[in-house]
Amino acid sequence: MIPPHDQFGLLPPGLHWTADPNELAKRFAVGARRRRLFDGFIEGAYLLRLAGCRFVYLDGSFVTTKELPEDFDACWDPLGVQLEKLDPVFFDFNNFRQAQKARFGGEFFPSGAQAEGPARTFFEFFQINKDTGAPKGLVAFKLSSLQ
Repeated sequence: MIPPHDQFGLLPPGLHWTADPNELAKRFAVGARRRRLFDGFIEGAYLLRLAGCRFVYLDGSFVTTKELPEDFDACWDPLGVQLEKLDPVFFDFNNFRQAQKARFGGEFFPSGAQAEGPARTFFEFFQINKDTGAPKGLVAFKLSSLQ
């Protein structure tokens, strides 16, 4: 179960696991804007699952209490992924990942890839509040439930 947000509108530190897209929808896909972002996230997660991905970590303003989030940020675990089966959009980082944003409404990064900051992976970077440097939580989504 995904815990309540803290007083700053963020998830508490840690990985908050779910395999239920309905739980994600009930919690984060409230309103037309959030629903579009959710649908894009699920489309991307499904494509990753088809290539063998088992886990995606969801972050960004989408998993906060922000009323109208701009997008979502996600990183995917490459363990077991057959890269040749991945849609090329997952490797297109040109123009600030515009192709991913246009297709999904957000961005997907390999979890072990180098992110901004001193020697951090995206998996690590997404667990730090960019404003305060304090730890924050991620939704860890098991893709086994996607059909």
